[in-house]
Amino acid sequence: MKKKKINLRDLEPKKQQGEHSHDDGHNHGNGSAFKTYVPAIISFTMLIIGIGLDYFDVSFFKDWIRIAWYGIAYLPVGFPVVKEGWISIKKGDFFTEFFLMSIATIGAFVIGEYPEGVAVMLFYAVGELFQSAAVNRAKGNIKALLDVRPKEANVFREGDYKSVSPEVVNIGEKIQIRVGEKIPLDGILLSEKASLNTAALTGESKPDSIQKEAKVYAGSINLESVIEVEVTNKFEDSSIARILDLVQNATARKSKTELFIRQFARIYTPIVVFLAIGVTFIPYFFVDDYVFRDWLYRALIFLVISCPCALVISIPLGYFGGLGAASKNGILFKGASFLDAMTKINTLVMDKTGTVTKGVFKIKEVKAIDWKETEFMQYLMAMEEQSTHPIAKAILEYKSEGEDFEAQDVSEIAGKGLKGTVNGKTVLVGNKALMTSNGIEVPSETDGIVESIVMVSIDGNFAGYVTIADELKDDAHQAIKQIRDSGISKIIMLSGDKDSITQQVAKELNIDWAKGGLLPEDKLNEVEELKKQSGTKVAFIGDGINDAPVLAISDVGIAMGGLGSDVAIETADVIIQTDQPSKIARAIKIGRSTRRIVWQNIGLAFGVKVIVLILGAGGLATMWEAVFADVGVALLAILNAVRLQKMKWG
Repeated sequence: MKKKKINLRDLEPKKQQGEHSHDDGHNHGNGSAFKTYVPAIISFTMLIIGIGLDYFDVSFFKDWIRIAWYGIAYLPVGFPVVKEGWISIKKGDFFTEFFLMSIATIGAFVIGEYPEGVAVMLFYAVGELFQSAAVNRAKGNIKALLDVRPKEANVFREGDYKSVSPEVVNIGEKIQIRVGEKIPLDGILLSEKASLNTAALTGESKPDSIQKEAKVYAGSINLESVIEVEVTNKFEDSSIARILDLVQNATARKSKTELFIRQFARIYTPIVVFLAIGVTFIPYFFVDDYVFRDWLYRALIFLVISCPCALVISIPLGYFGGLGAASKNGILFKGASFLDAMTKINTLVMDKTGTVTKGVFKIKEVKAIDWKETEFMQYLMAMEEQSTHPIAKAILEYKSEGEDFEAQDVSEIAGKGLKGTVNGKTVLVGNKALMTSNGIEVPSETDGIVESIVMVSIDGNFAGYVTIADELKDDAHQAIKQIRDSGISKIIMLSGDKDSITQQVAKELNIDWAKGGLLPEDKLNEVEELKKQSGTKVAFIGDGINDAPVLAISDVGIAMGGLGSDVAIETADVIIQTDQPSKIARAIKIGRSTRRIVWQNIGLAFGVKVIVLILGAGGLATMWEAVFADVGVALLAILNAVRLQKMKWG
C-alpha cells in the first residue's frame, strides 16, 4: 500500500463528529478580543445602568424602552448560548445546559424579570470566560513538527549539486550535507567518517561517530565536515516522517476528558425541565383554585432558580485557581481536564537524557596511574585541543594548574582515537581498541565501566583514563522520592541511550524498571502495553522530539519546557517550565487539591440550589432571593478557589 504523504493538513488535530469545544468562540489569539471579552463587558455595563434606572424609577425607562434595553443587554451573552442550544436540539440533543440556560432566561423575560434574565446569562458567560482563559488553545496542535523537517536537499545532478525539496529526491541519488545542516533523507554514508547529532531521533545528547557505509537517518545533524550520502528511502518513508506519522496517529487515539459540568448537566437538565413542567400542571389535580398563570409563573421562577450558574462559575474557577497555582510554580497545564487526570496517575514512565539528567557531558572520574592527576590531564588536554568532538570539549573544561602542554604531529586513527607527541613523549588517546592495537595492556577494572571512557597511554604505558557521563539533575533524587511519596506505585525509565548506562542511572535513582537502546517506536509500544494493563494510568515525561509520540498517547504527557524540544512541548499536556523533575510531584499535589476544592464548590452550590429549589416550588422564594442565593454561592466558590493560590506546595 502506498503511504500517504504527510502535509500540514494531516497534522491538524481532528474533531470528532458532533463534538463541541468550550474553546469555540473563546480563542485568545489576535483579533479575537471582541469575541471573548467585549460581549460580557457590554452586557454588564447595560445591566448595571438598567438596574440604576429601575432603582431611581426614571420616567422614560418604561414599557418598550425598558424591554428593548434589557433585550439588547441580553443579546451579547445570550445569543451564543441560545444558538448553541438550538444547534444541539437540531442534532437531537435537547437536554444540554445551553437549553436550560435558554429557557430559564427567556422565561425570566416572559414573566417580566428582565434584569434577572440578563444577570443569570451574564454569570454563565463569565464562567465560560474563566474556563477559556484557563485553557491555552486546544491541545494537540503539532504543526511545529514541520520546523523539524529538513527544508532542502543538495542532490548531485548533471555534474553539480543542486538544492531541491527532499520530496523530489529519488532512491540511489547522492546528496551532500554541509556542517550544521540536517540530513534530509535516510541513506548510506559515502564519506570516510561522520559525527552526527541524532538527538531528533534518539533524544540523546552524545554525538554518534560513524564510518563509511554506515546508515544515516533523516533529522540527524552533521557536526564536523562536509559529507556525502546515498539515498535509500524516499522522504515519506524516512525516519523523521515516521515520527511525524506516529505523533499524528497517537494524538488521534487520545480522547478528550469532559469536565464534570457537561456530564452533570445531562442528568440535571432534564430533571429540572420535567420538574418545572410538573410544577405547572400537576397542581391542577390537587389544588381547588388552580390558576394556570400563577403556576406557570411559579414554574418559571423555579427554572430561573435552577439555572446552574453557580455550578457553572464555581467549577471553572476551581480549575482556574489550580491552573494559576501551577503556573506560579513553573508548571503549565494545557487544560483543566489534565489537573483531574494527574490525580489518577499510578504509573510514571520517564525518559533519561534531559529529563533526570542535564543532557550535557561532564568528567565523572579521572583515574591516573603512576602520574599526578594534574600532569596526566595536561597530556590528555593537549591532545584533545586538536579535536572538536563534544567529549573533547568536556575534557577541556577541566581546571588544570601549571603551564599548558602542546601536542605535535597529532593524527586521527579512524574509529579509535588520536595519536601524537607531547613533551617528546608518544601519547595515545582513545578507546580500548586503540590501546590493544598498539600493544598497550588495559587494566581489567575498565571492563565494568558503563560510561563513555577515554583511555590514555604515554610512551607505551597505560597512564590512566577519564570517564565522561551525563550528569544527573540536582533534584533528580529528590524528585523520585517525592513522586513515590505522592502515591505513584511504579516508576519506569525508557531511554534511547545504551542499556548499560540506562540501568546504572535507574539503579542510582532507585527506579523500579528500566530499558535502554529504544527507538521512538519501541517507547511507544512499551507505553501502549502498560496502558493495556487493567487499572493502569500512565504519565510519560520527556523532552525530545523522539518523545512526542509517547507524550501524545499517554494518559498525561509531561514535557520539560526549559530545554525541551518545541515538538515535545506542543504535544504534551503538562509542561515543566523550569526543567526540574521534582515539579512532577508538585503537579500531582496541585491536581489533587484542585479536585478537592472543585468538589467542595459543587457540594456547596448543589446543596444551596436544592434548598432554594424546594422553597421556589412552594412559592416561598422570590426571583431576587434566588439570584441573591446564587450570587452568594458563586462568591463563596470564588473565595474557596482563591485558596489554591495561597497554598504552600513545598
